Amino acid sequence: MSRIGIVAERAGETRVAATPDTVTKIRSLGYEVVVERGAGAASSFPDDSYAAQGAQLVDRATAWAADVVLKVVAPTDDEIALLARGSTLVALLSPAQRPELLEALRSRGVTALAMDAVPRISRAQSLDVLSSMANISGYRAVVEAANEFGRFFTGQITAAGKVPPAKVLVAGVGVAGLSAIGTAASLGAIVRATDPRPEVADQVKSVGGEYLPVEVAEQMVSTDGYAKATSEEYDKRAAEIYSEQARDVDIIITTAAIPGRPAPRLLTAADVASMKPGSVIVDLAAASGGNVEGTVAGERVVTSNGVVILGYTDLAGRLPGQASQLYSTNVFNLLKLVTPAKDGALTLDFEDVVQRSITVTRDGETTWPPPPVTVSAAPPTASATPAEPIAPRPGLSNRKKTALVVAGIVALFAVCAFAPPPLPQHFLVLTLSVVVGFYVIGHVAHALHTPLMSVTNAISGIIVVGALVQIVAPSVLVQVLAAVAVLLASINIFGGFAVTRRMLGMFSRGGTK
Repeated sequence: MSRIGIVAERAGETRVAATPDTVTKIRSLGYEVVVERGAGAASSFPDDSYAAQGAQLVDRATAWAADVVLKVVAPTDDEIALLARGSTLVALLSPAQRPELLEALRSRGVTALAMDAVPRISRAQSLDVLSSMANISGYRAVVEAANEFGRFFTGQITAAGKVPPAKVLVAGVGVAGLSAIGTAASLGAIVRATDPRPEVADQVKSVGGEYLPVEVAEQMVSTDGYAKATSEEYDKRAAEIYSEQARDVDIIITTAAIPGRPAPRLLTAADVASMKPGSVIVDLAAASGGNVEGTVAGERVVTSNGVVILGYTDLAGRLPGQASQLYSTNVFNLLKLVTPAKDGALTLDFEDVVQRSITVTRDGETTWPPPPVTVSAAPPTASATPAEPIAPRPGLSNRKKTALVVAGIVALFAVCAFAPPPLPQHFLVLTLSVVVGFYVIGHVAHALHTPLMSVTNAISGIIVVGALVQIVAPSVLVQVLAAVAVLLASINIFGGFAVTRRMLGMFSRGGTK
């Protein structure tokens, strides 16, 4: 049975790698769990809550000497020295940006699993820490912007005057961007968003935003699930849009980041200078250089024209309890993957693309970068060979259709000419009703078909008048049939209007009453 150690983070980091609830799940995999005293204090998880779930409370050295060490941020040199040789470290390691960290872990003989190197494939979604933390960061970005912004997000009309809604621009529609769009829209703001991928337009709309397309010939396709660098043509057109929006909006939230590279510059100093005093910018890419000229990582900057630029790099950590819960769930899903027998023995399988991708050092060797993982294919190019014509679906030919129409007309005139009255009149009315109804209903929007049909059903309930007339007939059988007709017609009438009311209520802002 291996021992898992949950260690305390250094000053400034509020998250913890495992919550008390997660400890119970980890122990179900056969591991012994030890927790450094005070590890969860900043996330409001006291030591007693860990002890209650079966974890042992230990000192710092004992926790770091465990077979498997769970951590949030990358360890310092002093912390690496506390790791036992041959142990396993699970943390956010930024392997593409920190080769010196990988070398230190390799020389220590530590197997290191980078939680921020999970491939963007469906099977690995439950391990995707970057998405979990980005979701929180996008939400918190709006909260921070609202704290700095001097007005309501939602528009209001009061006795003291009219308050216009805030206008928010979100640059980048990844997990963080969508979270920010949904949060700002829920507060009543007018939200706009840009992204190189046109397919995200529906996602933006679904969370209450308006997609601003950057119309260029280039089609953005990612083969690894992460953002890629854009073309010069795209950057030029996007810069024009950012400049236009900067003069109009009140709040800008930027989320553009490319793994392993500095963040792209989206807003220039001139764009910031064109914004209204009191406007707010939240740069979620501050840790990798920032999307905005003037951003300072970890700092709040106020420009000469009164624009606030927030470069906070700890947005996820500002919701420590929630962030710890999501992070620890991702870590547990990883442990479940590498402990298939639930025997408390961590076993890495390099044939598994997920395990291979997140392993950055192993057995004294650096295993980063891993082989590329393709998660989506580029769209097929148009073939030079002309496509074969598609065979028409089987059906009636035009000649047969014409023959049927002629036969129908002949039958109509035959009935009108030879049938005894009043059948011809009724049959003619029925025929004309079918024709008129077909053309009328055919031009009604699909969304209104159900209300329309429920109303027509109610109108057809006029047969209740005939049933009421016949209910006083001398025949008992006729009376019974008339009573049944009255009952069914009444259900048709009241039911039709009830359905109509509910359906039309779905199209009103307040919903059904």
